[in-house]
Amino acid sequence: MKRPRRNHSAKFKATVALAAIRGEKTLVELSEQYKVHPNQIGQWRMELLERAAEVFATAAEKRDAGPDVKTLHAKIGQLALENDFWPARARSHRRCERKTMIDAMHELPIVRQAHLLDLVRSTVYYQPQPTSDTIWR
Repeated sequence: MKRPRRNHSAKFKATVALAAIRGEKTLVELSEQYKVHPNQIGQWRMELLERAAEVFATAAEKRDAGPDVKTLHAKIGQLALENDFWPARARSHRRCERKTMIDAMHELPIVRQAHLLDLVRSTVYYQPQPTSDTIWR
């Protein structure tokens, strides 16, 4: 029978990770004491060691660590371009109709247009070749 998934509190994780950092007991002994897998204890210990500096960070450092505004503005611009392209088009059309919707002069790259229209990029560039009658004889 499968044991139900347990959700541990942040306080419990910190206690276990600190005990692992102290090194007074092995991971196996700690896993038996706290009833947690040794790999989980190792993950919590590594996370605590990596993020310990955040506890002492100043407000300015925390603010600077936030998302980059330039990157977010670039993403907003890209999404605005896609929204300008998308409303007149729809995936409900047949593939040949969607292929004609691609505009090579649009600011949005052809690759992205093809993706938005749910087309494989190679179908955009494909030009059918006429077949001769000798093939069919």
